Amino acid sequence: MESSRFASATHGAPQLNTLLQSYEPFMRAGVFLLVLVAMMAWELTANRRPQAISRLRRWPANSLLVGINTLSVRVVFPLAAVAAAIYAQNTGWGLFNHVTFLPLWFVSIMVILVLDFAIYCQHRIFHAVPWFWRIHRVHHADQEFDVTTALRFHPLEILLSMAIKMALVMLLGAPAVAVIVFEILLNATAMFNHANVRLPVKFDQYLRLFLVTPDMHRVHHSVIRQETDSNFGFNLPWWDRLLGTYRNQPEHGHLGMTIGLEDYRTEQDQQLGRMLMQPFQRTSTRPSTLE
Repeated sequence: MESSRFASATHGAPQLNTLLQSYEPFMRAGVFLLVLVAMMAWELTANRRPQAISRLRRWPANSLLVGINTLSVRVVFPLAAVAAAIYAQNTGWGLFNHVTFLPLWFVSIMVILVLDFAIYCQHRIFHAVPWFWRIHRVHHADQEFDVTTALRFHPLEILLSMAIKMALVMLLGAPAVAVIVFEILLNATAMFNHANVRLPVKFDQYLRLFLVTPDMHRVHHSVIRQETDSNFGFNLPWWDRLLGTYRNQPEHGHLGMTIGLEDYRTEQDQQLGRMLMQPFQRTSTRPSTLE
């Protein structure tokens, strides 16, 4: 009774939370598939860079990682960040569950901004700390850059990222609706800014004032270490600009730059088994200039 009264007094009602919890997987899956198909179609009709490695050699393994990662999260964290938000609301955890005079829309915007900044910080840490880099380099070892690169993360990174996100959601007392909106936005923008698509140069320069564009994020996947250690944002570009990690263009241009990591250049390195084993292998590749 007490938890029910508390939930009703904060940002959201129990009935709404029940609906969000029930339909969250379907909403995320629907948007995910829509954006994925749209980006694939865009790449086929207006690609930014010619690809030396065929899609048939890369897409199956990259796509299988999505299935493994989704299953891993659902097993370890059955309802993930949304469940953490609802639990925090029902038990009175978190900042915004005690600041009830603010409207839901304002709280949601604040939560989305904080979560996005946290993703930026986490990304930098995953480049700077050797063990985290071992997990994250699976993403960077892709020798091409397209929408499936956005799906290519090691299960350990996905589980660790979810644990961090859930802890932050509870500390913030984030409304469940804000968490769902953030998750959907993050997945959609990640697929967009990893897509091998062509945008008019002037439009790209304008758009990247508000959103990370493919040309902006492609620099981050350069084989050149100084470029890899730039443009960490996945969604909003402001953190890179404010904290000095923004790089406008790659040294050799988007058509001349090399994608990937020097230690992973063979066809076998792109196979699923090799990708899953990468965190447990030592290589000469060091993570970040911050190390």
